[in-house]
Amino acid sequence: MSVDVTGVDRETLVRPIQSRSKYFLVALVAALAGIGVWLYFYTQQLQHGLIVTHLADWGSGGGVPWGLYIGAFIWWVGIAHGGIILSAAVRLLGMDTYQPVARMAELLTIAALTCAGIYILIHVGRPDRLVTSVLPAWPWRVHWSPLVWDVTVITAYFVLTATYLLLTIRYDIHRLRDRLPDRLEPLYKALMIGYSETEDKVVERMVWWLAFAIIIMAPLLLHGGVIPWLFALLPSMAGWAGGVQGPSFLSIALTSAVSGIIIIAAAFRYAYGWEELIPKPVFYGLSKWLGFFGLLFLWLQLQQVITGIFAAPTTLQHATEVKIATPIYWVAIGLVIAAEAYIFAAALKSSLFTIPRIVAVSVLVLVGTLVEKTLFVVEGLQHAHFQLYDGVPGVYVPSAVELSSVLGTVGIVVLFFLVVSKVIPVVELHAIEDDHEEVRD
Repeated sequence: MSVDVTGVDRETLVRPIQSRSKYFLVALVAALAGIGVWLYFYTQQLQHGLIVTHLADWGSGGGVPWGLYIGAFIWWVGIAHGGIILSAAVRLLGMDTYQPVARMAELLTIAALTCAGIYILIHVGRPDRLVTSVLPAWPWRVHWSPLVWDVTVITAYFVLTATYLLLTIRYDIHRLRDRLPDRLEPLYKALMIGYSETEDKVVERMVWWLAFAIIIMAPLLLHGGVIPWLFALLPSMAGWAGGVQGPSFLSIALTSAVSGIIIIAAAFRYAYGWEELIPKPVFYGLSKWLGFFGLLFLWLQLQQVITGIFAAPTTLQHATEVKIATPIYWVAIGLVIAAEAYIFAAALKSSLFTIPRIVAVSVLVLVGTLVEKTLFVVEGLQHAHFQLYDGVPGVYVPSAVELSSVLGTVGIVVLFFLVVSKVIPVVELHAIEDDHEEVRD
């Protein structure tokens, strides 16, 4: 399947910069409200400490030291890694169908990495601990500290993605400068330092190699490696250890990222009349990828359940039995199964496919994957191979403080896209150009 959008003019591309949709104001108010709610609850945490959450040390009346904060951290990192993998695949594999959403995927990566970093900040309790504990230990602790691993991965990936994005937007800013707002001239000048048209071919090769590096690093080192190693290398936690965590984390990352891109692309399409710029076949193609990655996620879940209940070590069998007896786990799996059922039905009968429906399905998938990752973290801690205290372990339920953080970080992502859409095109100029056309000003 191929999509031709070369007939779209440049005015369409910069429409979000030049105009203000009423939906922009609604989204802005909603984003600021979500961030405001989270900041209110976060100030309670800063004032009283982590006791205002439902996180606790292990104990007869306690719960778990990790909960929604770490589950959401994994979720956001997964969305970030999956987003840049999709963008890199567009460039590396020539998947021109998805070029209209490639930059959105790159921007989603930066926004999601920012949110993942925020979760590290709020989970350590006091923000100064990053300065007093993490940063001083970075040079000699990186080889064994899980927290320093996380900080290193997020920082490296953020720099890599920002470089990747900067190299591609210089081309667009140069050719669209007369359509961009004059008030942002200092910013554009800073972004265009040293630019000349002769660098375009060099940049194209650099971006290709960056995409190649991302495709290699993401599944082998990042969300297929470092993040799942944080759990898979801890045999004392039943349900965490094992080689399946790498593929499982990666499948969730790709599933969540495609869902996020669908929602963002649909929002811009609806708000700015981008029916020609982001046509329906783009969403139809993304839905198939969502179906594939979602099916892979479900298959790996089945692998973990089967190996956890059939002749497994006692503690692993107990943890698995508890997991499958937990209703919220089946809610998460059911949401993904419902999404798969719709995608499969739409593939058989295309008349069932609509963009609002695939957006709704994407929301279900995002909720399902967030719940699954949080439950994964909690169950591993509640059913460890060791028992520090006698008695029944406490029950963990996310507090309003923790739940507000999800609302706040989603608001941050929305706000990020709203601001960026007023500064640079969120769809690349290459998406509306003929590949064989020599572009002249």
